[in-house]
Amino acid sequence: MILQIIDICYLIAVVLFIVGIKMMSHPDSARKGNSIALSGMILAILASFLTPGLDNLVLILIAMALGTIGGIYSAKTVQMTAMPQLVSFFNGMGGAAAALIGLVEYGDLPVDDIGKGAVLMSSLVIGSVSFSGSLVAMGKLQGVLKDIRINKMLGFAVLGIAIALAAYILASGAPQPTLIYVLVVLSLIYGLMFVYPIGGADMPVVISLLNSLTGVTAATTGLLYDNKVMLMGGILVGSAGILLTLLMAKAMNRSVSNILFTSFGGGSGAAAAGQDGDQVAKEINSYDSSILLAYAKRVVIVPGYGLAVAQAQHAVHDLEKILEEKGVEVLYGIHPVAGRMPGHMNVLLAESDVSYDKLIEMDDMNEKLPNTDVVMVIGANDVVNPAANDDPSSPIYGMPILEVNKATNVIVIKRSMSSGYAGIQNALFFDPKTRMLFGDAKKVLNELVGEVKNM
Repeated sequence: MILQIIDICYLIAVVLFIVGIKMMSHPDSARKGNSIALSGMILAILASFLTPGLDNLVLILIAMALGTIGGIYSAKTVQMTAMPQLVSFFNGMGGAAAALIGLVEYGDLPVDDIGKGAVLMSSLVIGSVSFSGSLVAMGKLQGVLKDIRINKMLGFAVLGIAIALAAYILASGAPQPTLIYVLVVLSLIYGLMFVYPIGGADMPVVISLLNSLTGVTAATTGLLYDNKVMLMGGILVGSAGILLTLLMAKAMNRSVSNILFTSFGGGSGAAAAGQDGDQVAKEINSYDSSILLAYAKRVVIVPGYGLAVAQAQHAVHDLEKILEEKGVEVLYGIHPVAGRMPGHMNVLLAESDVSYDKLIEMDDMNEKLPNTDVVMVIGANDVVNPAANDDPSSPIYGMPILEVNKATNVIVIKRSMSSGYAGIQNALFFDPKTRMLFGDAKKVLNELVGEVKNM
């Protein structure tokens, strides 16, 4: 009877997960969807306490309390610019949990149970790769780790040795505690070798893929424990992560294998900068920019990571409201891979209460840009670089971009002429339609608000 109650609770929890995820697809319902998914997780946790023979209840409650306190503190204190790093860290913790469960369970697993043994090895290997890989991704996003060129064949060799070792442990028919730890170490090393060479521009895709791997480890752990909610929840996370990875790779016009096994954004900047070094970018001041904005019919704002760094989301919303009071139509052009994680710009602007209806995806926005008076690019770089369309020698050639150079006027707000995460100079800066407005995005936007308000 107890087991049937647990299964029913797990089934309800999975339904709540699915409903919550569906509601998260729109900002208007995302908060409610998150609460629904959270209620499903709480139900699943409570149901797990009904499991017959559950031991160490006090330790479990202490661990849950510590994790809850740490999670709440991290979520409340993290800056929006560091949100991708927090996501990577939490994702890595999921992989670490699966690997630790595998280590704990190995001692109790019958050596002749090949099926569960294979599942356990999968949890150990994938969980360890996800853990170390996520930490490297977090370090790269934070700027404390740089790209390191690692021979791909060496990485494959380490992975091959790990897989061969796992197969040997399964086939040995005897406990191999020392080899299990060697397997974990090899998997951790491969996680480092897997993510380190990947360029910073590809980190959003890597985060999505690692998230999928963590989902897979949750599913394999569910198989290990015959826990249906872990199995189905892991499948949801794993499949969603793979789908998002494929969609983001498509948005960059690259294959997943090309992203994972090349170093896009890892050092082509010097050559690219040299090609455009004899060109001159034209500057504009805040007053002249405000005139262009105030007398425009349509203004499109293209946010990028620089907007997040400057914490300027509220300032840009203030400018939007001032312009709308003067009869200007204001829209936001959102590129699928802008920022440092999937949906980064959507979350950033939602924080400042920008209406979701004003966030226009790339394909729809490109149709509007030829009829746009002013495009204001704030901190974006590679996602507006016309070299993606015009320069076959560019590493981003073929990548779908927001074609802002088709608008009548372009204002680019940046601190300097530095290249983007792909490491190449932006040809947009030298376009005859473009004017550079240098400075901190928040300060510049506040100045524009004041200038437009006084017109």
